[in-house]
Amino acid sequence: MTPVPAELVASLRADPARTALLLDFDGTLAPIVEDPASSRPLPEIPAALDRLADRFALVAVVSGRPAAFLQAHLGSGPTLVGLYGLEQVRGGVVVENPAAGSWRAVVDEAAVAAAAELPAEVGIEHKGLSLTLHVRTCPEHAVAVEAWAVEGAARWGLRHGTAKRSAELHPPVELDKGTVVDALLEQAGVDVACFIGDDVGDLPAFDAIDRFVDDGGEGHKVVVASEEAAPELLATADVVLAGPQEVLDLLRSLF
Repeated sequence: MTPVPAELVASLRADPARTALLLDFDGTLAPIVEDPASSRPLPEIPAALDRLADRFALVAVVSGRPAAFLQAHLGSGPTLVGLYGLEQVRGGVVVENPAAGSWRAVVDEAAVAAAAELPAEVGIEHKGLSLTLHVRTCPEHAVAVEAWAVEGAARWGLRHGTAKRSAELHPPVELDKGTVVDALLEQAGVDVACFIGDDVGDLPAFDAIDRFVDDGGEGHKVVVASEEAAPELLATADVVLAGPQEVLDLLRSLF
């Protein structure tokens, strides 16, 4: 286990009222598992986020998970943004981006087609406004699933994305973790911001941290490494942690 860098802790603790802490979910707060439905944060994570949300200007979880899933497992302490910005929990209620709602029936159609056309071993996770196709348990189908997703994006006018051992289809709405982080940091009006993530879907969020720094803020990019971590993800990191337990250690150091 690697120690949490003292310089990062000192920066984030210096002025919590002017500091934002933003995190991914899977692989960051929760270990990666074969069955996405069984994913859970480390048991101490929800209480840690609640405690930090009381002290920091912003504590937010920005994830590809549905916002309702995040709410069920993380509570109401942090700001919760799901489906890469298509959903957010506000006042205890999941609110969807108005530009995305009209695509729900299209995503439904794509999910039905995926079940009919892809091998039975492929995990089809229908998230309402987006669709994820998992090949973690059947890597032999990865190439075919990726090709199907690319073709499907063209067939239904959806946007294709990739993540660890999976392919994704989203509504063609100009939202990603980067635009979400941009908006959250602007609303919070902070001087220091840190994003912690583990997958290529987090790269736009790290780009947002770079923009924040270019505008005069102090930014930190923390990557949670694994055997599946993309080289470009590790290349952008200021700090590398070894897994969700080390993320929890970092959170505890900020109490």
